[in-house]
Amino acid sequence: MTKQTTRDGGSHVRPPAGTLRSMPMQDGLHVRGVHIPDAELDWRFVTSGGPGGQHANRSNTAVELRFDIGASQALPDRLKERLTRRLADRLTTSGEVIVQVAETRSQTRNRQVALTRLRDLLVEATSPPAKPRRPTKPSRRARQRRLDNKKRRGELKRTRQEPDWR
Repeated sequence: MTKQTTRDGGSHVRPPAGTLRSMPMQDGLHVRGVHIPDAELDWRFVTSGGPGGQHANRSNTAVELRFDIGASQALPDRLKERLTRRLADRLTTSGEVIVQVAETRSQTRNRQVALTRLRDLLVEATSPPAKPRRPTKPSRRARQRRLDNKKRRGELKRTRQEPDWR
């Protein structure tokens, strides 16, 4: 921690950049009955860049959340395999899922958004695949209705034509 002096002569203690000391601890992440403890979530904080002047240049508000699927003790092996297969395009070479958020000026809010996004990713990847649609034939009544509508439409267009007086 560093001690800084304010303009009016007072001082306050500021935690080092990129630490979790000022953050309230979470109880982890719950996904479909599986509890992923905080210890398995790797948080990194950086300056977000973009407009904002001194605040944007000095505050580590952008959040990067990493979760190593292969090294997780909380996930059963079967679930790890499914996640690795379904999230293959989002995984790093070391098997980590990375979620980056720099939407707000608040590190706390960016953390919440990152957790929500990771949870949504994991829920979507662990959900069973949708059953394929079995194609069905149109009913006789539906075919007849379609033909009737075509005839009616053709008749309407025929009545719009100018008569052939030849």
